[in-house]
Amino acid sequence: MAEAWLNQICGDCFAAESAGLEPGTLNPLVVEAMEEAGIDISKKETRAVFDVFKAGKLFSYVITVCDETSAEKCPIFPGVAKRLHWSFPDPSTLVGSREHKLVEVRKIRDEIRDKIQAWCEEVCPSPAGAPTWT
Repeated sequence: MAEAWLNQICGDCFAAESAGLEPGTLNPLVVEAMEEAGIDISKKETRAVFDVFKAGKLFSYVITVCDETSAEKCPIFPGVAKRLHWSFPDPSTLVGSREHKLVEVRKIRDEIRDKIQAWCEEVCPSPAGAPTWT
């Protein structure tokens, strides 16, 4: 979700890429919640952090979004990138009915969007008169 929001909100300043410690399949509730917000991530392939590291790319920022209980497992990405850690609940750990989990995923989606919106406005201000996400 963070990659999609970053590319949506301030893709003119950044080209976000995402990777996980244990890539797998996209969470269908996350795909649904993002689709409700007008962003289709259904074709997005998951990648391993190690594969991104092996590619040798340099990044200006490395932002980890692990929840606090998993923070010790968040990757350390070498290089001169500015590192930020934003803790959000992991949608895959939600319990309850499908409807309850979808409600919670929507909350996480919106928290991530709001955090990225505020951060983008701080590090990449839009030109005067340009629209911002609402």
